[in-house]
Amino acid sequence: MPVDQAPAVAPVVVTGAQLPPAAGDPAFSIVTVDPPVLKISDRLDDALESVPGVSLFRRNSSLGANPTTQGISLRSIAGSAASRALVTLDGVPQNDPFGGWVIWTGLPPETLSSATVVRGAGAGPYGAGALTGVVALQQTGAVDGGTLADIEGGELGYVRAAAVSELDEGGGRLFLDASGEHDDGWIPVRQGRGPVDRPLSLSDFSLGERWVADLGGAVLTERLAGYQESRGAGTLFAGSDAMGAQGSLSLVRQPAPGAAGWRVAAWVSGSDLENSSASVSLDRRTATLADAQFATPAIGAGFNAAIRRMEADYSWEVGVDARNFAGASHDQLYNAGAPTGARTGGGAEAIAGLYAEGSRMLGRWLLTGGVRVDGWASYDSSLVQTGSGALDQRQPDRGGAVPTGRVGLRRDLVAGLYLRAAAYSGFRPATLNELHRMFRVGNDVTEANAGLSPERLYGAEAGLGGQGRLTWDADVFANRLADAVTNVTIGKGPGSFPLAGFVPAGGTLFQRQNAGTVNAYGVEADGDLRVSAGLSLRAAATFTHARVDGGDQAPQLTGLRPAETPQLVVTADAVWQPLAALSLTGQLRYQSAEFDDDQNTRLIEGGTEVDARAEWRLSHQLSAYVAADNLFDAALQAGRSAAGVVTYAAPRMVRVGLAWRR
Repeated sequence: MPVDQAPAVAPVVVTGAQLPPAAGDPAFSIVTVDPPVLKISDRLDDALESVPGVSLFRRNSSLGANPTTQGISLRSIAGSAASRALVTLDGVPQNDPFGGWVIWTGLPPETLSSATVVRGAGAGPYGAGALTGVVALQQTGAVDGGTLADIEGGELGYVRAAAVSELDEGGGRLFLDASGEHDDGWIPVRQGRGPVDRPLSLSDFSLGERWVADLGGAVLTERLAGYQESRGAGTLFAGSDAMGAQGSLSLVRQPAPGAAGWRVAAWVSGSDLENSSASVSLDRRTATLADAQFATPAIGAGFNAAIRRMEADYSWEVGVDARNFAGASHDQLYNAGAPTGARTGGGAEAIAGLYAEGSRMLGRWLLTGGVRVDGWASYDSSLVQTGSGALDQRQPDRGGAVPTGRVGLRRDLVAGLYLRAAAYSGFRPATLNELHRMFRVGNDVTEANAGLSPERLYGAEAGLGGQGRLTWDADVFANRLADAVTNVTIGKGPGSFPLAGFVPAGGTLFQRQNAGTVNAYGVEADGDLRVSAGLSLRAAATFTHARVDGGDQAPQLTGLRPAETPQLVVTADAVWQPLAALSLTGQLRYQSAEFDDDQNTRLIEGGTEVDARAEWRLSHQLSAYVAADNLFDAALQAGRSAAGVVTYAAPRMVRVGLAWRR
């Protein structure tokens, strides 16, 4: 896993929908997830978590996580279900238009050639949402032999199949992909399990089509893709169904010496979510339907355009981007299993920005910097509730302009060594989900807040690294997250509350609030050693000290650690090919303890997961493999309720499969 890119500007052949990497990239903390890691991973989020600091809001992977908890963040500044990082696919945002989370089952690893993780606020071309960084996914530009396919099965009733095909059609290439899986799941509660507990099950599929054509110097890319998944949520009456689709169109001309390149892209996304939750008795013997979000339709649309000039010793880029989202959450409300009314909350949000960025080589020095100005608006906000707690609220339209920027400096030393430093700022408007969707998990209820202000992040970092047989990078960083959107404790059950209604015993009422500031500083290091032609080793770690300063907004949180934020994450992997036909892979991830609530009362213990895989090539085209996730069946805690009920991530799961590569 290379941790930096060489600063020299070299010709780059791009066959897809993107401009080449920017010349100023080596001044920032950038990690590329190697294709072999993507190749052996069923789940893209698992592959990304090989980079320390990359984390989902909950410890469950997308195999067992509710869609609304699949937000991704970087550097463990503060976990968020809404994603504090921007995920793009060939430059097109993949975060859900309503919630900001990412439906990972809709992004099969087989369709990707690489994933680039940019750590640090993403001013410049990345824009709003790239608060803690960017995960830039690249689709494969060619399929060797025209077809690849995987089929596998294993414990917990697990089956999965995926395929990608490339067809040459005259003046272009057509890519088709499909994936589907089913898992009977596992019951996440172990101690105190009762009759109401059910497995975290999953059934999903995705379909995609992409057309790439050369139009005489410019490349046109068109893509249509969709997904659907159904999940059991761990208790009686609880589950979710998510579906969505996206269409995009881009046109790219690559820069050349003496001539600028450019990119224009437009996209539209739609999604819907059905999510039901239950109220569970303390002895876990009875459960009643508590809330049924029977529809959460949302639509997003946007475009971006950029012009770039790249020469041997300098480059510049100017661009514009805009996005608009609209959606609503429709709920049927219940008390003791009986319907009591209905609630609809929703609105719209618009974001538009202009940016300019440039870099200059001065001998061994690389200097880069950029500025952005974004305007944002939240409008058409409404909350209508019928029944005993009837209300009709309209939030005034709000908006503003936010300037951000970043600068970076790199100095190449002797023998492949380098020094670099960077400073940056970024912002993230609250998602429609945070503004308008109330939800509950078991007996815990979280209220939305249509008055949330955008989050802002200011940070700096410095690093030292080397390139060669051992490629390594070590950084120190400091970040300040202002107006952090946090689930703040309002009260505990049993009791009735004006908007949430009745919260049962063992439950807690939260509300999303801008709870002051999160100050985080830490160190991170990556190392990749090529021992021999058949053996490579990688290790990485990040330590983050993060504390809340609640100020006047939430003084009770001052000095506490942000929820869902571990201090230490360590990862390691080894790839060994002892024989021409045999490949062995091992992966390890340790994550220290964290808290499941803002008041640091619900401790989630740390744990270590080890995964292993052995693949035997049967012929030039066909391989067989056996893989074990959580090889040692570690009890990995994933959550803790106010009543002290602990839930666990997946137990050991052994899989066997066949892989076809023509």
